[in-house]
Amino acid sequence: MQPEVRKIVTFEEEIFIEGFKKTEHPWHLFAAAAVVKNPWAGRFVEDLKSEILAFGPVLGELLTERMIKLGGSGDAIEAYGKAAVVGLDGEIEHASGLIHTLRFGNHYREAVGAKSYLAFTNTRGPADAPIMIPLMDKNDAGRRSHYLTIQFSIPDAPRADEVVVVLGGATSGRPFHRIGDRYQDLKEMGRDVDNPAAV
Repeated sequence: MQPEVRKIVTFEEEIFIEGFKKTEHPWHLFAAAAVVKNPWAGRFVEDLKSEILAFGPVLGELLTERMIKLGGSGDAIEAYGKAAVVGLDGEIEHASGLIHTLRFGNHYREAVGAKSYLAFTNTRGPADAPIMIPLMDKNDAGRRSHYLTIQFSIPDAPRADEVVVVLGGATSGRPFHRIGDRYQDLKEMGRDVDNPAAV
């Protein structure tokens, strides 16, 4: 069983002026999306595992390869994330199933040498629905400079019986970040890094 990929779409932007100030280096954000036929569309399927096991590695490898090309190398990618948008004949569970498996995400995680989990969204919508990919530092979940969001859309996807599966990345954080990080907050509040909510 193989995923039926209708097309691959890539998104890329380089920002030279941010907040009315020129950046020292271009702020580079990018994404790769696979438009895939939803194997569960239009019906309730109790067990999604066989398709998840079959699709995850294929899509993970395919999109990771595109991401490394967009970023220049795995080492160059500092922030990363993932997303899926399922068409209107699908469930949120279908979007979740295709991206929330280590068989998908580990391809990207290993290629960029990451330690942190992949930030994510899983949503449902029609063609041209917003694709929102939250990013975070690949090694430090508390590094707020790398809390980013990539947004784009695909005019003809997802169709009702499709899922758009996406990886996103950036080669740096926000050029002029100045809100500190969570560790400063925790220190000022007298909280434990491992128990920030103090519960």
